[in-house]
Amino acid sequence: MSENVTTGTIKVSPRAIASIASQAVLSCYGVVGMSSTRLVDGIAEVLQQGSYHRGIVVRRSENRITIDLYVVIEYGTRISEVAQMIMQSVKFAVEKSLGMPVAEVNVHVQGLRISSDD
Repeated sequence: MSENVTTGTIKVSPRAIASIASQAVLSCYGVVGMSSTRLVDGIAEVLQQGSYHRGIVVRRSENRITIDLYVVIEYGTRISEVAQMIMQSVKFAVEKSLGMPVAEVNVHVQGLRISSDD
């Protein structure tokens, strides 16, 4: 994202946007974690903290941002409700941080897991 202001230009990298989005995703009930954009042998790998950006694709065109999220959801939760909550949370967090509208937030459920209560 790039914005011209009277004193210069502000540029926000896709990775910075992905960082904002990942924090919003992980705060949602029913999310076990972020997953890689590719399935390996049909198995979704839950990414470790610090590599969550690998589970997010940010595309920018003109003044539009599209975000694709690859997530693993807790088994037994209603997938559609969790996905809807993720969409709303990410859209709000990114728009609030950047002051720029988010055109789309797409949630790709890569797998279901039984969360371990440690």
